[in-house]
Amino acid sequence: MQPPSDTSGVNLNAEVSNAWRTVDNIVDGFFALLPKLVLAVVLFFVFLFIARGVRSLVHRITPGPRDSNVGLVLGRLTYAGIVVLGVLVALTVVAPGMGISELVGLLGIGGVAIGFAFQDIFQNLLAGVLILLREPFREGDEITSGEFTGTVEAIETRATFIRTYDGRRVIVPNSQIYTDPVIVITAYDMVRSEYDVGIGYGDDIAEAKRIALETMQGIDGVLADPAPDVLTWDLAGASVNIRIRWWSKPVRGEVVVLRDKVLQAVKESLSAAGIDLPFPTQQILFHDQTEATDGDRTQQREGWPAGDDPPEARTIAGTIAQQNGRDDEPERAA
Repeated sequence: MQPPSDTSGVNLNAEVSNAWRTVDNIVDGFFALLPKLVLAVVLFFVFLFIARGVRSLVHRITPGPRDSNVGLVLGRLTYAGIVVLGVLVALTVVAPGMGISELVGLLGIGGVAIGFAFQDIFQNLLAGVLILLREPFREGDEITSGEFTGTVEAIETRATFIRTYDGRRVIVPNSQIYTDPVIVITAYDMVRSEYDVGIGYGDDIAEAKRIALETMQGIDGVLADPAPDVLTWDLAGASVNIRIRWWSKPVRGEVVVLRDKVLQAVKESLSAAGIDLPFPTQQILFHDQTEATDGDRTQQREGWPAGDDPPEARTIAGTIAQQNGRDDEPERAA
């Protein structure tokens, strides 16, 4: 009878030999692939150098200033396209068995995945490119986007930087600016301002309009063409409202300063001419206050029910005197 053979040592030696053979194959494969990797890296840097040169060339040949929005966008797009082409060529060198169709298919699948993952980023990028190409506004323009109003500091492919009038920087995503309404305050060379001025019903409307118009025409900064005008605008409860309108340069600082000059000058001119500038007045009545002759006091009223014994009528003067008398009682007692 033969003793059982110990095969554990044989199996261990076989596994070590297989592992060593695998490592050896990996090392041999790496050194065999190393020349292709070096060539792929060199080709990629060549394409990167070409992309930078072409981007600079696009900036120079694009009409307008060197840093114009059109040149900036075209340069960036050309640069990105050449870099992507360089990546494809480098991959082809490293993996010769992979054809162009396989690479395009791989990029397509990867592009869909990346598109879903970075949907907002690509949306802002596309909106920024369209804004830079179409130029609905430029750097230095004053715009209103949503609740923010200020001067455009910079337009990038992802967002637009706005400096508000109170000195804050607001970064607005380009997708929001492109899809939502935007007011470009400085789009034209002039802007109109207006204000309603109330005069008394007993005043001469034509005279008040003439005085306000002559006053605006004499203020430095109010444009003569288009000329200022004054319109009868509203018959309000306490006044006749006339609307004064004038044109000026659209820059916010000039608009605010000129508004101050116009309102002050018009008010002083109307007051000097004896034109009344009334303000709304209110009369406060107590809930049970009526005059003695104010209808049938035995009927239902605000403050007491109907009946044959209604409270005595009281006037405002009498009520105030009564209240003052009550307020004085503690002082007299003291």
